[in-house]
Amino acid sequence: MILAKKTSKNQITLPKKIADQFPDVEYFDVQVQDGVIQLYPVDLNVADRVREKLEKLGIDESDVREAVKWARSRRR
Repeated sequence: MILAKKTSKNQITLPKKIADQFPDVEYFDVQVQDGVIQLYPVDLNVADRVREKLEKLGIDESDVREAVKWARSRRR
């Protein structure tokens, strides 16, 4: 068992033994399921790469809104 203590500021530091397994991860998605805290590594650079690709393709927010509207209308 590896222990991590919650501070008075509700912060938890990942123990070195665990953190070392995620050397390039800066952010984690935190979820609670059935009373268990789950951490999932997040690569924020993926979102940046998607934004860059959309920009290169000339796709903007209004295009995305229209695409979502179209997709939702097809489910009915």
